[in-house]
Amino acid sequence: MSEQDIPRAIPNALPVGYRFNEFEIKEVIGGGGFGIVYRAWDHQLERTIAIKEFMPASLAVRNDDLTLVLRSERFSKTFHAGLNSFIQEARLLARFNHPNLLHVLRFWVQNDTAYMGTAFYTGTTLSQLHNRRPEMISEAWIRCLLPPLFGAINTIHREGYLHRDISLDNIQIQENGVPVLLDFGSARKAIGNLSDETETMLKPGFAPIEQYSDDNESEQGTWTDIYALGAVLHTLIVGSPPPVSVVRSIEDNYKPLVQLKPEGYSLPLLHAIDRALALQPEDRPQTVDQFAALMELSASDINEIHEVKVSGPGTMLVPVAEEEQPVPKATGLKRFMVPGLIAAGVLVGIGVGALIAGGGSDNSPQTAASSAPAATAAGTDAASSPTEVAKASAASSAVPAAAQPVETAAAPQAAEPPPPPEPVAQVYLKLLPGDKVAMNGNPQALVPSPNGFAMLQLPPGDYRFSVSNNGQTRSQTITVDSEGVWLLNPQS
Repeated sequence: MSEQDIPRAIPNALPVGYRFNEFEIKEVIGGGGFGIVYRAWDHQLERTIAIKEFMPASLAVRNDDLTLVLRSERFSKTFHAGLNSFIQEARLLARFNHPNLLHVLRFWVQNDTAYMGTAFYTGTTLSQLHNRRPEMISEAWIRCLLPPLFGAINTIHREGYLHRDISLDNIQIQENGVPVLLDFGSARKAIGNLSDETETMLKPGFAPIEQYSDDNESEQGTWTDIYALGAVLHTLIVGSPPPVSVVRSIEDNYKPLVQLKPEGYSLPLLHAIDRALALQPEDRPQTVDQFAALMELSASDINEIHEVKVSGPGTMLVPVAEEEQPVPKATGLKRFMVPGLIAAGVLVGIGVGALIAGGGSDNSPQTAASSAPAATAAGTDAASSPTEVAKASAASSAVPAAAQPVETAAAPQAAEPPPPPEPVAQVYLKLLPGDKVAMNGNPQALVPSPNGFAMLQLPPGDYRFSVSNNGQTRSQTITVDSEGVWLLNPQS
């Protein structure tokens, strides 16, 4: 039994032994901000399956009769939007008959929520495989991985859909080495779009710039999934995702792989990944076939069907990770959504604030993203994603203990004052000509760069920014409690 197979205590989970007619829950496998995943036994067909339950922990709790109850009636619209998206995603996945796509057996509504029964896959996620056995990763291994993965993505695109959540956590590697592409994360998207209490938890480094935009439906396309897949390959090769696309839009510090020239990788493969990670959508390959051609894979290679082994005891779709904290939604003319950052083991939170224009009432204070990693769970966020009601501890610099008195006749020396906390956050502030900025009531002499952004480095703490111009003042309070990048746009 692997580490993933050890039962975990997941809040609000159904008890072991609970029955859905012929399905009996045997253990809880994963849980996060948007759902819970169970291993279950099908008594009718005598096989193991997986059951995913829509359970957004920030919106609802489990009642004594095991039904879900909203934390507040004001969450009703948001909860039902997410529930409907969960059901629609189950219907969509059930339409596909591709061995490298998650196979949905059935779905149903019960306990005032919805459930999805899927095949139970052996193996582990690409994320865990990369962390535990990095020596396996090579160009030859990647080129064996890509054809079935490309074929699965092509199947989605040809039906007119996008995945929008491709990452290492959403690719399951079977014991025979064949990948399976997991959930679409549509319930998270619906909740993030409607709720002031939760936010769509995009995976930083894997989400292209158009996914952070208000007008994302019209701007997204097949090139959106291609960017995410390029980020997966970038992570496999260099060990970390590319820089976050929102930060790249301010100052693009992406280092092309063809310049880094990692040992053992050919220039066609590296060039294809660099093209896939172009910041602007029009500069990327527009289809999977174009992406494959850049790395010298043929169309017949990527459309070949690869059988997937679905049998025996094994790990479910994703590992269990710690919970994430929901982030208040930003507002403004061109809002940016707030993902919790994870890159090369360094936890980074992007907080995106928008200041109130024209002297309106202040927004609620924003909080930095939780320090827990995110991982999605095939239609749920098994933090992931990925991300809940428990508050994350503030990230602060360690303070050394006071020096102990010296045991001599001399008077003990006074303890040295603790050093000031190190800056942990970079705050980018969009300014217009003539804007005057005050932070916590103290004027700031900020000089914006040519792109209009001024940058501050701040230690943990609470900050109130006031921007004055032409007799009008806009203000916003933010809380810095983890390392990351904050984008504030007072013009919104």
